[in-house]
Amino acid sequence: MSKLSIASTVKLNTGRTIPQLGFGVYQARGDECKNAVIEAIHAGYTHIDSAQAYHNEHHVGAAVAASGVPRASLFLTTKFMPGHSVPSVETVYAELEKSRPKLAKDGAPIDLMLIHSPRPNAEARAKHWEALAKAQSEGWIKDIGVSNFGVKHLAALPAPTPAINQIELHPWCQQRDIVAYCQQHSIAVQAYCPIVRADPKRLGDPVAVRIADKHGKQVTQVLIRWSLQKGYIPLPKSVTSSRIKANADVYDFELDADDMAALDGLDEGAAGACSWNPVDTP
Repeated sequence: MSKLSIASTVKLNTGRTIPQLGFGVYQARGDECKNAVIEAIHAGYTHIDSAQAYHNEHHVGAAVAASGVPRASLFLTTKFMPGHSVPSVETVYAELEKSRPKLAKDGAPIDLMLIHSPRPNAEARAKHWEALAKAQSEGWIKDIGVSNFGVKHLAALPAPTPAINQIELHPWCQQRDIVAYCQQHSIAVQAYCPIVRADPKRLGDPVAVRIADKHGKQVTQVLIRWSLQKGYIPLPKSVTSSRIKANADVYDFELDADDMAALDGLDEGAAGACSWNPVDTP
């Protein structure tokens, strides 16, 4: 395994790269969001993950503008949230366009746009995907992908192949069938909830605590390191300065084969999920 660093990237199936460590902003609002993103950028994160449904794209854009770091040095992701009916391609496209000025006042391209959910059905997913592919072909979205897609959703999508599938992923919910499909089809895997929303039960798991103590690290740092060593793209989220920095302080140790096997052994399948995890949507 090559030595990991905060500058490590993952190569996408389009030939472009994405910073492997991302920063999530789920449920962050207002100045709390803006200040957290600025703090993250100054701590070395270059990859920020937002979504239309988070209602904070404009705060992310404001943080980037205020950070002092050139927009071109950062990687911004957002997500289109499907509704409960089958839309026209034109309707979806118009919704996608709303994100662009929020993330960059100068109209800079969006690095990655995902479909946030596989709802409501296969016909709608095809419309969503056609709209994303159109935006990508026009150049104002660089890469396109999906989130919360199960194997059947991925297999049914028309070309192009998604660059990314963002799913809940941590030792207690490993989604092995989805990960295997993605790896077989050169779809990079992003891990949301990589630190299980700081669930005290999970962070107190004896196996995880033992490994953290062994390395003199926090359990959250071990979980992020597990994800990185798996080749995933983890998206830890925090609005607390000390935790933002700690979540990026994961490059001075390495989990050995026994550590990785022990964490792999914690998998509870779907029962281990801590979020909505809609990968079984019809």
